[in-house]
Amino acid sequence: MFVEDPPVTVAIASEAEPLTVSEDGSLIVADQEAGERLDRFLAIRLPEHSRTRLKSLILEGHVKIGEATIADPGTKLAAGSCISIALPEAVPAEPAGEPIPLVVVYEDDDLLVIDKPAGLVVHPASGHATGTLVNALIAHCGDSLSGIGGVKRPGIVHRLDKDTSGLLVVAKNDAAHKHLADQFADHGRTGPLQRAYSALVWGVPSRAHGVIDAPIDRSATHRDRMAVVKPGKGREALTHFTVEDQFTGREGEPLIALVTCRLETGRTHQIRVHMAHIGHALVGDPVYGAGFRTKATRLDGEVRAAVEAFPRQALHARELGFMHPRSKETLLFESDLPDDFAALLKVLNGNLN
Repeated sequence: MFVEDPPVTVAIASEAEPLTVSEDGSLIVADQEAGERLDRFLAIRLPEHSRTRLKSLILEGHVKIGEATIADPGTKLAAGSCISIALPEAVPAEPAGEPIPLVVVYEDDDLLVIDKPAGLVVHPASGHATGTLVNALIAHCGDSLSGIGGVKRPGIVHRLDKDTSGLLVVAKNDAAHKHLADQFADHGRTGPLQRAYSALVWGVPSRAHGVIDAPIDRSATHRDRMAVVKPGKGREALTHFTVEDQFTGREGEPLIALVTCRLETGRTHQIRVHMAHIGHALVGDPVYGAGFRTKATRLDGEVRAAVEAFPRQALHARELGFMHPRSKETLLFESDLPDDFAALLKVLNGNLN
């Protein structure tokens, strides 16, 4: 453990105003810190910034030891060295702000909680350069965004698939981003983070509740998909599920179940992959539920029409809880089912026993 000197002012300024190294404006390496790597030293002394961000500043030539610019994050420090940082001004966001309507559930100086509609992509990517949540947030937040990663844009802490609806938290500044990212990395094992999803799945699980413990990695045969892989491969993934309701046909066969899924990890497409893996793919899932489409032929009339017309995976992030990065208060948000999901559920309730 490192023992820091009495508090000192961190030397941070813009590129236009080079810093003068002095005892009052620099980080002084204590005797106990001698031999420490530069990037680790800065991460300990400046916990409001991520180590990745600080490493980037070093590599970009914004960190000095005395008058010498240091570009090696692994540089070992000598006791008494003066470390200064010239933090560059954040450049305008690469994505442009767009006046896309947002349902803002909560907002303060540090973060926003959004109720994302199905069909909205979270972050610009190939095929979705505009019209994303990030474009909407840049327009909504304006100058309140800080330079996360050196670019003025909101901090995307976690994501929802394009066609998954529900709650999502976004950071407005570096400190909030780091704190929230740490919570999501911990997956609620030691903190208050919680995430609950409502899903409609084909068939009814044999148990009322259970845990799916199956590692996930990118599919070896379809590189745009994820897949359950053998133990020891991929990344750990755990999904807790509870059957909330079930819908049977006229002959009493189980057809569809309403389940709650709670995440203990946060892998790409985790719920969709896990539920398909145990034989209960999500209703409407065009990727992992394609092989289950024939089950709709066992439905009649209005029910079959409603299920076949449902345009997306029936998945909604209905509950999100976390610790506020500044106040340390535990916040919990809930979202009602969106209209399309609620309408499908109404048809199921009205036409199946």
